[in-house]
Amino acid sequence: MVSLVGFRLQPNCAKVDHPTMASSNLFFDDIRNKPEVIDPPQNEDLTDIGESVNDPAQTALKPNVTVSSSVRELLECPVCLNAMYPPIHQCSNGHTLCSGCKPRVQNRCPTCRHELGNIRCLALEKVAASLELPCKYQSFGCIGIYPYYSKLKHESQCVFRPYNCPYAGSECTVIGDIPYLVAHLKDDHKVDMHNGSTFNHRYVKSNPHEVENATWMLTVFSCFGQYFCLHFEAFQLGMAPVYIAFLRFMGDDNEAKNYSYSLEVGGGGRKMIWQGVPRSIRDSHRKVRDSFDGLIIQRNMALFFSGGDRKELKLRVTGRIWKEQ
Repeated sequence: MVSLVGFRLQPNCAKVDHPTMASSNLFFDDIRNKPEVIDPPQNEDLTDIGESVNDPAQTALKPNVTVSSSVRELLECPVCLNAMYPPIHQCSNGHTLCSGCKPRVQNRCPTCRHELGNIRCLALEKVAASLELPCKYQSFGCIGIYPYYSKLKHESQCVFRPYNCPYAGSECTVIGDIPYLVAHLKDDHKVDMHNGSTFNHRYVKSNPHEVENATWMLTVFSCFGQYFCLHFEAFQLGMAPVYIAFLRFMGDDNEAKNYSYSLEVGGGGRKMIWQGVPRSIRDSHRKVRDSFDGLIIQRNMALFFSGGDRKELKLRVTGRIWKEQ
């Protein structure tokens, strides 16, 4: 692999500065307001690097790789602004476009509005194949340098990639490493923080017939040098409302598998017990909930456990977390 500094393409595949018309601005705005995630197309002409995401030989810091901003701009799709992967398309005037955006622009070049046709910019594809770039999670600790065409695969699995905030009560967009998210949950979401591997929680709702996806406050437990999130909420399962409790691990899935947990709820001489493995917060709260991976309590049983006149939900959920040997 080689680095490219100040590389210029031939005119038939160059990035051409072009006067921008008002109609073009409107067209750009319309496209950019409709984001779409496109998987890089497979190309038989490209060599499969077969890189391991955390291979020490691959992630070892290599000599400094410098890529000029002009080359980076050449590889940026003018519509979605993402990096382009084969097949990279171009119009007769040399303006380039990624394969994901081509069908979205009605076969018209978004820069000059000429018909796109089926011209591939093979020169730019070869330029990309010669590049090596640092992982975009470099600021989070990743020191790897990767070939352009395998960088995206690495980044999708990089162990240094940040986590999403696990708080389920809002559409929080905060990301960060685990220590940052723990502080964020405590300071910004006012989440209850507990030390220890056992818990005894009471959940109350005055009108259990109006669940409407109600979510109780998240609780975070610190034990075994790790952090765990306990979720409890009501949601609709078909036509009937149910309650679900489950635990998530603040870390990756391979670490989560080292732990197990149990949940118990009961009343009136009866009880339900669930035992499982906490899911990583890499899996969204909704994904875990919708897979029913936790203690599920039907509404009638929840009201039975609550006792009294069955007009108020009063559930006591107990549990513990342990580390597998």
